[in-house]
Amino acid sequence: MSVTAHRRPVAPAHQNVDEKMGPWQATALVVGSIVGVGIFSLPYAIASYGPISLVAMAIASVGALALAMVFAGLARRMPAEGGPYAYARTAFGNGWGFVNAWSYWITAWAGNAAIAVGWVFYVEHFVNKDSAKWGSILIALAGLWIPAAINLTGVRNLSAFQVFTTVTKFVPLLFMATVGLLFIDSGNFTPWNTSGDTSLSAIGGAAAICLFSYLGVEAAAVTAAKVRNPERNVPRSTLGGTAVSAVVYMLSLIAIFGILPATALASDANQASYAAASDHIFGGTWSGDLVALAVVLSGIGALNGWTMICAEMPLAAARNGLFPRAFVKESSRGMPWFGIVASTFLASVAVLVSYAGTDGATVFTTLVLMTGITAAVPYAFSALVQAIWRIRDGQVPSTWVLVRDLAATVVAFGLSVAFIYYSRNTGNDWYVYWGPFLMTAGAFLVGIPVYALQRKHMTEPADVPPYK
Repeated sequence: MSVTAHRRPVAPAHQNVDEKMGPWQATALVVGSIVGVGIFSLPYAIASYGPISLVAMAIASVGALALAMVFAGLARRMPAEGGPYAYARTAFGNGWGFVNAWSYWITAWAGNAAIAVGWVFYVEHFVNKDSAKWGSILIALAGLWIPAAINLTGVRNLSAFQVFTTVTKFVPLLFMATVGLLFIDSGNFTPWNTSGDTSLSAIGGAAAICLFSYLGVEAAAVTAAKVRNPERNVPRSTLGGTAVSAVVYMLSLIAIFGILPATALASDANQASYAAASDHIFGGTWSGDLVALAVVLSGIGALNGWTMICAEMPLAAARNGLFPRAFVKESSRGMPWFGIVASTFLASVAVLVSYAGTDGATVFTTLVLMTGITAAVPYAFSALVQAIWRIRDGQVPSTWVLVRDLAATVVAFGLSVAFIYYSRNTGNDWYVYWGPFLMTAGAFLVGIPVYALQRKHMTEPADVPPYK
């Protein structure tokens, strides 16, 4: 494959350039992929740590911005489909390229499963209010397959739906990040650490869950082949979408912990945390119903964006011979239908397996941590690639830019390693405690025979493009 093919991805012949995503659609994809139901379910998931979780969110936010800088720089240099996979493959060869592609693909479909489970919390604000297990499972499966159907209709419909749901989901977040701050009771911030562990352990454990809320910073980089003028639009949408999400995340989470005490947030009755906080402000249930409805739409939007990402990574890898050729199959509308269906099927299996013998909160946390482990691999490799390439570039274009880029890579790499270390279900029996790692190990083992079968089909990576 030539360097030109890497730097300017060519759309399939039947895909018109006008059907690609522009800057606003790309930014909506980034924001829509980051802001799913993770943030709306986050207070319930981290409430056991107490308000000290706000420190964890601040650290996760800094890490997310560092990752956004890494992906923006790499995408400007090399706007290739597959994003993190393409960077690792070009820098380290097909072997590590496959590891990154496989790991990120796990992140995508397992992340979709986690989003679907978190989405259930808010759907059950209206139906299946007793959280009957089979009812929860059916709702989660519906949340996976409806976005898959939308994706199969083409990029234009997918983009329009993404913009609509992105606008909708920001309403409750902006409300909490502004008006919600006026209803804070400072007494709710004590006790500061309710985990029973040291402050460092509590912050680390909460940060591992918080960082899940930022998965998606790389969304535009992964789908660069479907973005117009990717050298310009991918970096801008990555940085802009992440920065907006970080500000709203931080302010709204401060409001939630200030409106309701940690003990209330940890209650099963308040799994839909933002809805509960809204009800507390206005009284009654009508405002909570509106928030829950907005989150339901938000979840579908996030699942819509991630379903696209689920198919783009294996599509890029398959074109280079690292994944089976089946993933190259596209519909008449230019959508990789096999990847969409296969990824949604695996996410459905993850939902079914995770619900076996445990409750919704533990299911959500386990899937979140598994997704974090697998995301940390391509995140760390991307940071490493950026560092190596920038050091080789030297003082181009300036010493300040070099120092800035290297500082971002150090933060991103360090957070990725910490993410893996802290991704354990603390306070549970050994199976649940190590559940995220066991599920990750099982998914990686499946990749070994796939790699062995594909080795003879792999093409040579392109040369490293110059700094831009």
